[in-house]
Amino acid sequence: MVVLSHTHEFPNKIPDRLPHQVIDAHHHLWRYSPAEYDWIDDSMSLLRRDFLPADLEATTRTAGVTRTVAVQARQSLAETSWLLKLASESPLIAAVVGWAPIASSTFPAWLETNATQPKLAGLRHVVQSEPDPEFLLQPVFADGICALTHSGLTYDILIFERQLPQAIKFVDQHPNQIFVLDHIAKPRIADSLLEPWATNLRELARRPNVYCKLSGMVTEADWTAWSPATLTPYFDVVLNAFTPQRLMVGSDWPVCLLATPYADWFTLVTQTIAHFSIDEQQRILSKTAKEAYRIA
Repeated sequence: MVVLSHTHEFPNKIPDRLPHQVIDAHHHLWRYSPAEYDWIDDSMSLLRRDFLPADLEATTRTAGVTRTVAVQARQSLAETSWLLKLASESPLIAAVVGWAPIASSTFPAWLETNATQPKLAGLRHVVQSEPDPEFLLQPVFADGICALTHSGLTYDILIFERQLPQAIKFVDQHPNQIFVLDHIAKPRIADSLLEPWATNLRELARRPNVYCKLSGMVTEADWTAWSPATLTPYFDVVLNAFTPQRLMVGSDWPVCLLATPYADWFTLVTQTIAHFSIDEQQRILSKTAKEAYRIA
């Protein structure tokens, strides 16, 4: 595991003065196989193992996390069913963001059968990997999102920053759908580039039906050389654009382990938001996730 620079030390736990409830709004679980997780290359070898609920429970205890949202890592109905089964057996996993064939003619029937499953909170498609830059704007995908809107489930937007213009148009087509932007749209942190990400993110944030996750930032930075100061300009943009009312914290565990230990990410976030009121901090740490994903 890559450790943080000795010049940036973090306390071992979330400070006691903070609100006690913390929801990790974005993590994964998997049984590893090279065929199904071929995106895990040699530079990510530490991810080439199983990450299961027992691992999650041990990990969350290190950060004071009390509940979580499990998010799809494979575009597979089998994985969605598996995550829902794990969630049904675990009080720690409060919600699941799964995958379903949104752009397929079979999607409405799947939705009718599955939308009311306990702990299914939303769906996600790996748009960042789609070769068509206009994928989100395809009529068949739009039809699926219209069906999703009627179900009450959220849709997580997973894109690179270059796809933000299409995402803005996409959101405008669906003003009644609740969206959650993953990983602050993956800005080019390793290249120290703020624009055009910052301008496009602020524009997307003007849509009140879009929430955003403070997640995935360390793995968009240089894994071995980033520091809290590296991330400060990106935190500043997103905190001002979305405000605590529409921000939630997520770890992107276990992927985050490529760049930071799990607890250190939550410590960094709590230090970054310490200037907000206790209620605003609680929005970011748990209340926004509860609202967006309808967590009881």
